[in-house]
Parts: sequence; structure tokens; C-alpha cells
Amino acid sequence: MRLGVEETLGALNAALGPGGPVWFKETRARHLRVRDFLAPRRALEARFGDDQVPERVVHAIVGLQGPGVAPVLSCAPTPAGLALQLRRSAVFERVLGAVAAYAAPTVPAAPGPRVVLHCPALRGSPCALRLSQLRAVLVADHLARALHAHRVSVRLVPAVRDPHMPTFLQQLRVDWPAVSERAATEALRSRALAELTPARNAEALPPGALGRVYLKELVDERGRTTGYDPKLDSCLVTEDLLAVLAELQQAVQDWAEDSSLGLAAAPDAGADSCMVVHVVSCEEEFQQQKLDLLWWKLDDQAPLRQKHLVCGPVKVAGAPGTLTAPEYYELRHAQVCKASALKRGRDLAQDSAWMEIFRVLSVATIKFEMLSTAPQSQLLLALADSSISTKGTKSGTFVMYNCARLATLFESYKCSMEQGLYPTFPPVSSLDFSLLHDEHPSPPQGEWLLLFNSILPFPDLLSQTAALPCTAPGLHITARTEMVCKFLVQLSMDFSSYYNRVHILGVSAQQKGICGGVQGKQRMRPAGPFLSSRSLDHTCLVKCLPVCSFCGLCVKCSTPGWPCWVSLH
Repeated sequence: MRLGVEETLGALNAALGPGGPVWFKETRARHLRVRDFLAPRRALEARFGDDQVPERVVHAIVGLQGPGVAPVLSCAPTPAGLALQLRRSAVFERVLGAVAAYAAPTVPAAPGPRVVLHCPALRGSPCALRLSQLRAVLVADHLARALHAHRVSVRLVPAVRDPHMPTFLQQLRVDWPAVSERAATEALRSRALAELTPARNAEALPPGALGRVYLKELVDERGRTTGYDPKLDSCLVTEDLLAVLAELQQAVQDWAEDSSLGLAAAPDAGADSCMVVHVVSCEEEFQQQKLDLLWWKLDDQAPLRQKHLVCGPVKVAGAPGTLTAPEYYELRHAQVCKASALKRGRDLAQDSAWMEIFRVLSVATIKFEMLSTAPQSQLLLALADSSISTKGTKSGTFVMYNCARLATLFESYKCSMEQGLYPTFPPVSSLDFSLLHDEHPSPPQGEWLLLFNSILPFPDLLSQTAALPCTAPGLHITARTEMVCKFLVQLSMDFSSYYNRVHILGVSAQQKGICGGVQGKQRMRPAGPFLSSRSLDHTCLVKCLPVCSFCGLCVKCSTPGWPCWVSLH
């Protein structure tokens, strides 16, 4: 079983006895010099009074064992509290011996509800897509990928009908269903006609409108006033609105097996086991609230759980508010092409391979910008050329730069190994992990920082990105789509620092003409320069492309959820 941060924290808190959680995981390099977990002094005083933590409790913590619990080296009182350090060499051995397990999300003990993801912005055309709507589309796509990675059964609504929208979505690397047969609206129309309120003062109805249905009573009856706009009292029923409801109704009623994902409907495939999540921009929310209540009014089998994931507004610094999604894409694409021309000293517009790379890098930049802020918060975009520079550490460009470093590093080692310049990497089981130690206590070993802050918590991160508060009261829910972006930024910063300090690839024994090898156990850090000095040109952004969205399936390593970037040499 893989080691887990949550499992370790749970065991540590349980060892302290009854009460709330006390321990937390350290993340900062200066703290990791001396400890991995800390129980703060004030929290311990609240639990045990002014007395010290009983010795038997400390002994129990040092001897902790259990599924997923990391092995403990020491636990001792300090001025900051109870400091705990893990047996790092043992953790390395456990993790590197089964590293693929740490790139997969935690499988939930019980299947969650089936989810209908509804994104109203996809009913229009690309040229009418506002930036706030583009944000909703990318959040919905990201959430769908995260749920799929957790084996949650998901239906995507609406099926795209505008002839230009599939091409634009393909350009954005968004996987969304295209045209399907229109759902029948006869039953809903009959029910709507029975519920219509006579027009007051000879109200003129617009073309395609059937009449007005009053909804205030329904809000009061169901006690669902929390989160609904107080001005909401009626809804103008149109043929288009009935078509929207019919498509949602069909998605719930006809939950057939999704052959493309191999996911089958749950045995209790009724409306009660389904949750509908409407991913909407802030401008669309009021109309969507009307649609929710109208669905309940006209369909007795409508799902009781309808939630709104509202994406905040998108503001553009120094640009008119009328910038559309295609214009935004073209701007970013032009900036990527311009930056490359300046870097390489020539225009690559006639090179089809490079142009495909530029298109994908442009999309990756856009996705990172749109997803790196919590969906419910306002997003401020900076459109200047400097916003795609690799000099900052918070942008998607910086992440791609470091992914390119990694891709080049792996590719360089692979090519050199095939040429006989490096030996094959030894099996993990042959490595002597007891040789791992901190050669320089300050700062902490870079390898531990990467493993403890990135690899160990990654399964929990994936679980949190797919967590939807299904049973939370109220109309609105939140999603933590920004967590993956923050994780990638921190991972890139840690790796960049490590890469600049540690020589990874260099002159091998074969290149030096040195014969012989290490007998017996392979050393983690050989005395010679093998895998110890850098020979790569890391000052330029290599040809690099993301093969999946941040929570997709990497076609190279077949690892779900890991945001891989693959070299195109």
C-alpha cells in the first residue's frame, strides 16, 4: 500500500488521544531542515494543559505503524512544539519502489453520485463567447477530466450544435460531445401550457414564447430560498427554453453506458442518485436559476440536487471588455509566435511542425491563466507580451519551461544510453537507500523536498480537485480547479532550484573510458560523475507540447492525472 500524507496525519492525531486534529505537514524548506510534521505548542497545551506530552504518547508516536503510515525516525519536544521526522531513506525506498501508484488518484471507498455537467455557454457560437464564458467552458472541461480520473460517471450537456464550435473546442483541446438528436419537448410543452399564467395587461409575447410561469411559490414551498436571487418570481417559457430542459431531462433519464470511457450507469440510476452541476458565468446565473425552478415545476422526476458552480468575472487590463474568446486565443497565439521568432532569429510561420507546437503552447497558456484562480473569484488578465515570459515564476510559461527541461533531460539520457554512453538505470530493488543522507544540512536535500511536497501529496491533490460537496446546503458549490495550477508552480520552483544547484547529467564512466563498475549494491549517489553533472543546454525553451489537459491521461506514460509535457524532437 502506498504511503499517504492524510493517513500519516490521521495516525499522528489519533496517537494524541481524543480531540481535534493537531498535527500538520511542513512544506517550507527552512522547516524541513529539522522536521517533517509539527504539533504546535499551543495546541498541545490546550490538549494536555501546561504539562508536557506524556512520555508514553511520544513512544507510541515513534512506533506508529499502519496502512499508509510513513515510518517515523524521531519525535521530540521543541520550543515550537512536538517535532517529528520521518525515516527518509525508508520513505524513498517505499515511494520509488512503486512510484506509479503515486501518480493515480485515490479510489473512493463507495461510488459517488452520477454527475451531469451542464455548461450553457456552449449553446452559442465561438464569436459570441465572452471571456467569462470561456472560463466556464475550461472549468467544466477540467472538472470533467478530474471526475473521469476518479471513475465518476459523467454526462456532458449540451451537445454542441453550432457548426463552428466543435472546431474551436478542438483548437482549445476541450473534449465535448457534438451534435445529437434533439430531445422531444412535447411532454414538457403540455405541462408548461397547463402551468401558464394569463398575461396581465395584454402583455405582448415575443416570437417563440408560450407564456409566463410564476415560480415564487415553488421557491417558498421547497424552502430553497438560500442562494436564489430575491428578484426571481417568474420565467418566460419559450421553445428554446423547453429544448434546453428536454436535453437535461434526457441526460438524467437515459443514463446509458458511455462506451468511450467504459463507464456503465449505476444500478440505482434514478434521479435521486444524480446531481446536476450547472457551470455558468456570473452573467448567466440568474437565467440558470429560472431554469432550475422551471425544471422542478414541469418535471416531477427532476433531480433534487441541482448545484451552481458560478465562475467570477474576467477583467482585462488595458483592453476593451468586448474581447471575445477567439480574439483572446489569436492574441496569445501571435505573442507565442513573436516570442519564438525573437528567440530563434527567424519567422517559423511556414514550418507546420512548429506552428502546431505554437498552437498547443498558446492553449496551455490560456488554460493556465483561466484555471490558476479559484473559479468563483474575479480573474484579471494581463495581455502584454511580458505576460508569457519565462522570467516570472507564477505563469504557465514558467511551468512549461521546466517541463521542457525535464523532457530534454529524460530524452538526453535515453539517447545517450542507447549510444552506450550511459549504463541503463539500475532496478530500484538493487539500490542501497541507506546511502541517502543530507550532504548539506542547510538547505534540506532537494530530492526530499521534491518527494515530500510533490510526489507524496499528489494522490490527495487529485482527490481534492474532483471533490464536489454533493450534500452541502444551499444552491452554490465551489471547485478547487486552481489547486493543480498552484501545485505545478510550486513543483516547477522546487525543481528549478534543484536543477540549478545539482549536476544531474554529465560525463559518464564510458565517456571517460573508465572500465569497471560498482560491485554488489548500486549506490544512489556514485562517487564518479555518472548522473552527476549537467550537460544540457537549458537556456532555451525546447520544442515541447502538453499532450493532455492538467487532469488528462498522458499518452506517453499512461498516467492519469499527471500533467505531462512531452518533447517533440
